[in-house]
Amino acid sequence: MKKKLLVFVFSMVSIWFSAHAQEAFQVKVIGKGNPVLLFPGFGCTGEIFEETVKALSTNNECHVFTFAGFGGVPAIEMPWLPKIKDQVVTYVKSKKLNKPVIIGHSLGGTLGLWLAATDQSLFKKVIAVDALPCNGAVMMPNYDASTIVYESPYSKQMLQQDTASFRKQALQQVGFMMLNKEKQAKVVDMMLQADRKTYVYGYVDLLKLDLRNDIAGIQLPVVVLAATHPNKAMVEKTYNEQYAKLGNKVIHYADKAAHFVMYDQPEWYINKIKENIQ
Repeated sequence: MKKKLLVFVFSMVSIWFSAHAQEAFQVKVIGKGNPVLLFPGFGCTGEIFEETVKALSTNNECHVFTFAGFGGVPAIEMPWLPKIKDQVVTYVKSKKLNKPVIIGHSLGGTLGLWLAATDQSLFKKVIAVDALPCNGAVMMPNYDASTIVYESPYSKQMLQQDTASFRKQALQQVGFMMLNKEKQAKVVDMMLQADRKTYVYGYVDLLKLDLRNDIAGIQLPVVVLAATHPNKAMVEKTYNEQYAKLGNKVIHYADKAAHFVMYDQPEWYINKIKENIQ
């Protein structure tokens, strides 16, 4: 009898652990009205949408996501990004959200495209903020998703990098991705708080994702807010190529803005969000 009781208790603990250890995100819900899902970029928390939420929450129910491994949200096992995508679908269905609008920055925008390509009946519109269907193709001249793996010399180096070196690298990266110097430290702190394994292997998930063909099936509206720094002509060429197969799209270009458009051109960004939220 005692043995059966121990087996039962162990089974219940295992079930509880499995259910809670693999939650791919945490969500804060702010405001009332039409549902909006806000997905932050890689390494960031939902805090980057603070001003967006202030602007929208009067008439919209804002579901602000922070993904596993970032902002103190417990890390999950790989693959990371597919779990997030699948659990967002479950979240929308379980909460009975009526066709929410997706606003996603960077990784979050790519995730929005992936969700729309997977089951667009669940969503109303995607607003992708400086986000591409295939990030790897921009970074790798001879892009081949099948060659991108978790275990690589670069991944090993990143995992072993000490905090001081990682911080220096993060400062350089954010300095390139954001012209607003006052906000740079905020994003660097988010990166330093990230679970290192998620930061390394989760980015591999993103690099492996190629939606350039998949987006051809998206019929709901997609609005893209693209940064133009450092070269507008080059940016326009990249966006036209990457979004070539998506029919129902509008691309707006933010002058004097790097990757974090919401910080570099906050007024322009909020105006475009408000114009396109309906």
